Amino acid sequence: MVPPKLIAGSAVAATCWVLSGGTASARVVGNGTARSCTSAAVVAAVRAGGHIRFDCGPKPVTITLRKTAKVVNTSREVLLDGGGRVTLSGGGKRRILYMNTCDPAQKFTTSHCQDQSTPRLTVRDIKFERGNATGETFDGGGGGAIFARGGRLRILRSTFSINRCDGNGPDIGGGAVRALSQYRGRAVQVTGSRFSRNVCSNGGALSSIGVSWTITRSEFTANRAIGRGANPARDGTPGGGSGGAIYTDGNRFTLKLVDTRMGENYAREGGGAIFFVSNDRTGTLAITRSRLEDNLSGGFETRGLPGIFFLGAGKPAIADSVLR
Repeated sequence: MVPPKLIAGSAVAATCWVLSGGTASARVVGNGTARSCTSAAVVAAVRAGGHIRFDCGPKPVTITLRKTAKVVNTSREVLLDGGGRVTLSGGGKRRILYMNTCDPAQKFTTSHCQDQSTPRLTVRDIKFERGNATGETFDGGGGGAIFARGGRLRILRSTFSINRCDGNGPDIGGGAVRALSQYRGRAVQVTGSRFSRNVCSNGGALSSIGVSWTITRSEFTANRAIGRGANPARDGTPGGGSGGAIYTDGNRFTLKLVDTRMGENYAREGGGAIFFVSNDRTGTLAITRSRLEDNLSGGFETRGLPGIFFLGAGKPAIADSVLR
């Protein structure tokens, strides 16, 4: 099922953006101690937007959120920079970070919420753990750590572990990240990041509809798609169970893996590592200098592509890679 107003078949272009504002102008969470880095401070900083950094003392710190941090759509840019020492936790009870240009509660800023250039959300050098989007239903739910619809999303050198969303449903997905409606069909960039032990009905780590991804120098380990019945759901089943690490669906989109490792991921139904279905067969999959090993597809996968179920344009472009 495609969420309301979601544009399918948009042109895809790989782009980057430059964040305005340096460290001197950053919004700071904390005043030098771990105790000063509170849930309320994080939520307020995300709501205000801009470049957000943390001053929580010299040791690594975990901040357990009591509310989901929500981006307000009037923000042009939101950068969460953990400096390699900050973990944001959902405490196993709530989603951690939310952005949705089509959610009126976060303010409509254009007449075309499904295709607007901002906010631009970046997470960098930060960890997300124990986020839980179970029971979230707006725009299809999913995204235990991050739900991002509209604008742009970029993930740099970040870690996602033990995040989850609903365990059943044919379309719901993204134990760690759910992405929808990226501006002009441009790809979500994931660089130097790790995803481990994330769980959802589909897409244990990542899930999207009509969204492209460029994933570089990253690692996916022991993520699980635990739904049952695939999509469309078999009679007598709730549906789901595809894409142990990554679940992608829609029309024209791309998935590119470069210098990336995927190992020991599991799907109860199809695609222990990757589930890729382009409904109009225009989507493309490319895997370069990567290793996909020991990804178990409990129900089905494409012959000759261990751990992958693929329906798209032609055959996947695989170069200098190991699949077994």
